[in-house]
Amino acid sequence: MSKGKGMAKGGFGMPGGGGGMLGQIQKLQQELLKTQESLEQEMLTVTAGGGAITMVISGHQHLESIQIDPEVVNPEDVEMLQDLLLAAVNEAIAKSREMAANRMSALTGGLNIPGLGL
Repeated sequence: MSKGKGMAKGGFGMPGGGGGMLGQIQKLQQELLKTQESLEQEMLTVTAGGGAITMVISGHQHLESIQIDPEVVNPEDVEMLQDLLLAAVNEAIAKSREMAANRMSALTGGLNIPGLGL
């Protein structure tokens, strides 16, 4: 047998050519791109300190806005405000990542695909 004769045409050595699998991968890639683009438009609202801090974050972990209740702005206790901001930012990022991971795993069936950044 000469080299390459035992392989199916165009299929990376897979029976049946593997063309269907390649099409499925391309379709999945398109769906992943659409989902990643839509995450940029999806917004989450997160609060901390019983509503003293409100943040809006996108599915791409981009903070869109921060609102601070004026009552928590105390020049004598800047440390408390810093702690509230830190808690709100971390919560916003965590929820945004969770939303993105849920959207992506719905497409990938829970597979961990390198490069998705999740």
